[in-house]
Amino acid sequence: MTPDELRACEVIDALIRQNRSFALWRIPGESPRFAMQTSGFARLLYNIEELDGQSGFVIAPFHVSEQHPIVLIRPDIRELPLDKGEDVPCSGNKSFTLMEQKFHARETKVPCKGNLKEDYNRRFNSFIEPLRRKQFEKLVLSRSQTIPAGKADFSPAAAFHKAIRRYKYSYVYLCHTPATGTWLGCTPEIILSGEKGEWHTVALAGTQPLQNGELPTEWDDKNREEQEYVAFYIRKQLQALGIKPTETAPAPVRAGELSHLKSDFSFPLPDNKKLGDLLERLHPTPAVCGLPKEETYRFIRENEGYDRSYYSGFIGWLAPEEKSDLYVNLRCMNILADAFVLYAGGGILASSETESEWLETEAKMQTMMHLILDF
Repeated sequence: MTPDELRACEVIDALIRQNRSFALWRIPGESPRFAMQTSGFARLLYNIEELDGQSGFVIAPFHVSEQHPIVLIRPDIRELPLDKGEDVPCSGNKSFTLMEQKFHARETKVPCKGNLKEDYNRRFNSFIEPLRRKQFEKLVLSRSQTIPAGKADFSPAAAFHKAIRRYKYSYVYLCHTPATGTWLGCTPEIILSGEKGEWHTVALAGTQPLQNGELPTEWDDKNREEQEYVAFYIRKQLQALGIKPTETAPAPVRAGELSHLKSDFSFPLPDNKKLGDLLERLHPTPAVCGLPKEETYRFIRENEGYDRSYYSGFIGWLAPEEKSDLYVNLRCMNILADAFVLYAGGGILASSETESEWLETEAKMQTMMHLILDF
């Protein structure tokens, strides 16, 4: 890294130790952005519609609860403060000082590694049965894996810089708030982006590894069917609002060392103050949940066997009067004091097989594993 990047990493890691509410993110093809709230506390919301008319950086969970609220950072600083130990100006003629404090990230007990696949197989069997009975069309089964920190000097900020170099085609973020802890992710899936009257979402599903570094040209029926379920759902939700989107045909796109099928949806939105209502309709999409939505959402929460927390929620910059860029929170990890909690999942149809689905989650977790291994 350059001296400036090293200096930025020192500051970002200090902000985490101070328990500051901030976000650092990079949209594909753009430069990194920064936002921090120094005055008051980040706002906690318990209903997605409460985002109507709001602005700031959002991190929302898969399932909103008292333990995992929607967190809205309302920044008064939009540039990274690089003068450690000196007063940094912010809104209202106030300032804060970058100095060490006594915040400690929560610790965890690392589960027995040998039970991971056995537990996944058991969950898979409980998910495949209702699919074969045609109770559901699609379900998404995910899992988490806790990995002990190898060294005490892991730098979340350095991992972010490593990620933006390695994953050029993904949205990369590092976010910390007192309510969420520290999260780092590299996600390929837009849930909602746009400005003024022009808006955009995607149907992203189906997974294959790259073939000699290139995008695959052949996709089997299972992957195409999985992607079409997501596209169908998005069409239905937009049409329910009287929106007729322009849609592209499914095409392969890169996501780290993997490829997915993606369709783009573009549409006008006359009232930008109702973005929360639209997000409520879109989240969670069948790409992270299933179909039919409400029934599979309930089934996952009751049968997946763990709390997804902020994995498969959504994250990003919300600005109805400017430009919004919100992504589904995939390929991510929660950084703890002594461990990393990694998350991954995959869509399951009646034709799915246990081993291939397990290997898909393993491949997806490699996105975060690559950022951990060098420390």
